[in-house]
Amino acid sequence: MLNPKIKLAKNLFEKHKIEMIPIRDGYGQGLILAGKENKDVVVLCADLTDSTRSIVFQKEFPERFIEVGIAEQNMAGIAAGLAVSGKIPFISTYAVFCPGRNWDQIRVNVCYNNANVKLTGAHSGVSVGPDGATHQALEDIAITRCLPNMVVLAPCDAIETRKATLAASKIQGPVYLRFAREKTPVFTTEETPFEIGKAVPFFEPKNKDKVDVVIIACGPLVYNSLLSAKELEGEGLSIAVLNNHTIKPIDEEHIIKAAKKAGAVVTVEDHQIMGGMGSAVAEVLAKNCPTPQEFIGMPNSFGESGQPEELLEKYGMGVKDIKEAVRRALKRKS
Repeated sequence: MLNPKIKLAKNLFEKHKIEMIPIRDGYGQGLILAGKENKDVVVLCADLTDSTRSIVFQKEFPERFIEVGIAEQNMAGIAAGLAVSGKIPFISTYAVFCPGRNWDQIRVNVCYNNANVKLTGAHSGVSVGPDGATHQALEDIAITRCLPNMVVLAPCDAIETRKATLAASKIQGPVYLRFAREKTPVFTTEETPFEIGKAVPFFEPKNKDKVDVVIIACGPLVYNSLLSAKELEGEGLSIAVLNNHTIKPIDEEHIIKAAKKAGAVVTVEDHQIMGGMGSAVAEVLAKNCPTPQEFIGMPNSFGESGQPEELLEKYGMGVKDIKEAVRRALKRKS
């Protein structure tokens, strides 16, 4: 059942009723809030103001907006300079370009200097759909979480993205925010808690003392994980779902506790399995409490053109795939 303390949307399991909004809309809204709270917040964009929703900040604070053009590497360098000068710059572009194209500048100019730069990667995962493999960033978590000083966030819907954007503006140091392109379900609420570094239990068994498998998910696929948990609950299984929106610093305490209680883990993400959120969870478990784990994500492949939902099904990230992974994890546990 849904965790009543978390206050998720009441119609979460009624897909025909749930509101669908692009996660990137939450980024634009978060920028406005951050800009109003702190005059040092500035936004840079690489010729994608509308697509990334940084356009709303541009309209509200034109004197604090810089259109860099198609020059993502220069944008990272400029942002680092602004940061060491006391500003709080947000970089806006597609994830294949940031951190994909400008990783060297992020590593040296931003992270090495622990510069207070906030990087955003829009159109991550297979959500880009028809744009195909070249625009589907499926490696961005891997190449950002390995960088010293970097915080990595993958919020699950538009509301959580707004909260994450505002929260990122208030902490010191580099932050990477990733979000999808297409409209996705809005299933958190204003009351749903969000804190960087704290995973949130969205779904728990009716008998809290009996957990068969815990699903640990991030990004929009948290929703698919909840649908899977609900269906499995109807089949008599006791499933927990953890929204692990912060991949780095990962919530070791909560993950270890959940893994020990369940004895089996399934990780879910729209990203390459290797090096992603699931790998981060595996590192925690290997060190602290080795646990049978199944991985849902991109299986060592590039994507292709197609509708996002079709691609999720093709590459094994749909609801039925999560349910099958739960059953596999359960067998390994026994």
